[in-house]
Amino acid sequence: MATVQGIRPLDPVVQQSTPSLIASRVREAIAEGQIPPGSQLHESALAAQLGVSRGPLREGLQRLTQEGLLVSHRNRGLFLIELSPENIRDMYLAREGIERTAAAHVHRLDPDPVRSELLVAVEQMRRAAGSGDVVAVSDADVRFHEAMVAGARSPRLQRAHETVLTETRMCIRALEPTYADPRTRVEEHRSIAESFVPGGADHTDELIVAHMADALERLIAQQH
Repeated sequence: MATVQGIRPLDPVVQQSTPSLIASRVREAIAEGQIPPGSQLHESALAAQLGVSRGPLREGLQRLTQEGLLVSHRNRGLFLIELSPENIRDMYLAREGIERTAAAHVHRLDPDPVRSELLVAVEQMRRAAGSGDVVAVSDADVRFHEAMVAGARSPRLQRAHETVLTETRMCIRALEPTYADPRTRVEEHRSIAESFVPGGADHTDELIVAHMADALERLIAQQH
């Protein structure tokens, strides 16, 4: 094995395991709304759809259980978490903590590049809203929040955000029918993006808090 001076030989790259691939595929299906909140997951049907055996499937689903996306009910089976008021409140508690922290740090660094990135996502939202593509609006919405957290340049904060990203996407999908006019959603995000200017940290924080509170209210009202 060839070596570089001063560097110990590295182990060969190991391909992603089947359970990891299964977990990724099911996680994406959850985020895309293919598996509705509260749905029961049937192992035999999932194994057939994914073309895998039950052993790796169970291991993959166990990973999602450990992440909190799935819950096991004794004598009933495995279910996707519900968007209950309690779950929604807890999801937004985590989201708000991560995104407010990220935004505050962006302001301590340089808000200008992040503002530009966020406005790109807002423009994507605007175009999608204009064509009536609510799914594309949601996709751009997710990219907006990812860009804001990435702008803090904190690997640990970004990892924390990734742990709640699937639940975030679930909530954003659920928000789609609560907007009579999707342009309202676009303008909320535009206001946040434009607040990333020198000296604007407090205003950004106020807008994020209001944005999260509005989403929380819409989602909980939808459950009644």
